[in-house]
Amino acid sequence: MNKAKQQNYSKGKYGEQLAHKYLKNKGYKILAQNWRYSRYGEIDIIALNKNELIFIEVKTRSSINYGNPIEAVDERKMNKILKLAECYINLNPNVNFVACRFDIIGVILKQPAQINHYENTYQF
Repeated sequence: MNKAKQQNYSKGKYGEQLAHKYLKNKGYKILAQNWRYSRYGEIDIIALNKNELIFIEVKTRSSINYGNPIEAVDERKMNKILKLAECYINLNPNVNFVACRFDIIGVILKQPAQINHYENTYQF
């Protein structure tokens, strides 16, 4: 991995750690982090909050110079996560929930880090 990719990977992992801590502090129960299924890809965080099963994409940026982190989640990415969410539900029939939703957490790594939680950006 070249240096630029390594830095982006490290930033992304740090942003996911901040998002994980943020969600736990809000009372979410984290079921999985970096859940991967075959060649389909990965869901950053899967959590339960009350009776909702939540699939969360985390996007991290150093600044907003190149746009808000949420802008990096396009329809193609959302469809990929939807397929992964269906796989997760089918593989985990013991998880009890009433509804599902798709959230995005945008992390901007300025000091202090800024976390923006966009709930229910895609519902199924």
